[in-house]
Amino acid sequence: MLLHTRRLATLARSWRLFLSFFKEQTSPDEFYLPLARDTAALVTALHRDCGLPLPSTLVDVGSGPGYFQGAFAPATYISVDPYEPADIRADGRNLPFATGSIDCAMSSNAAEHVANWQQMGDEMVRVTKPGGLIILSYTIWLGPFGGHETGLWQHYLGGAFARDRYTKTHGHPPKNVFGETLFDVSCADGIRWSHSVPDADILGLFPRYHPQWAWWVTRIPILREFLTSNLVIALKKAES
Repeated sequence: MLLHTRRLATLARSWRLFLSFFKEQTSPDEFYLPLARDTAALVTALHRDCGLPLPSTLVDVGSGPGYFQGAFAPATYISVDPYEPADIRADGRNLPFATGSIDCAMSSNAAEHVANWQQMGDEMVRVTKPGGLIILSYTIWLGPFGGHETGLWQHYLGGAFARDRYTKTHGHPPKNVFGETLFDVSCADGIRWSHSVPDADILGLFPRYHPQWAWWVTRIPILREFLTSNLVIALKKAES
């Protein structure tokens, strides 16, 4: 049922986050800090829905520019990123943690920046303790924000077109370069992967930024690719 998680998913929250998306490039604090607080609230709600205590150790895979740490206090928050300053500089597809050593592994808006992102998901499952949660969310390519800063419609004409148009318009390549640091990950890709994980149960597959009454969109093939801006995959690792 995910009662606490559904209570979090209000229309007012969706609207606040929507407005903040346009500030990522010009005023990153106004984008990343609310997103960090919202991510922490999501992690808290999912643990409450499972009757689990808040995690003592949490690994953030693809942690980005460092805004999330304060939102997760007092947990031991470990940031992992191959490019940005992080507690551990590493590729999410090869996490430097022992199997079953982390209470919770999460990743927010990183999978679409990783080629063969399923390897990263598998690694998150591996390092999580039995009974712990894996929370992975990512931007859907055919959703309105799939092209990231390259535009709200240009990516529908192809990632290369959107990349080249941005470069021509702005005189420099985009931060997220299609084919190098941005990939066309679908909603169906994530759903297929979640069902393929042998040692974890699916808690929920839902659109992260939609109000809960609109969660139905992820159940409709094709339509979900355009109406889901970001998919949450929430798994609970099987008890040993």
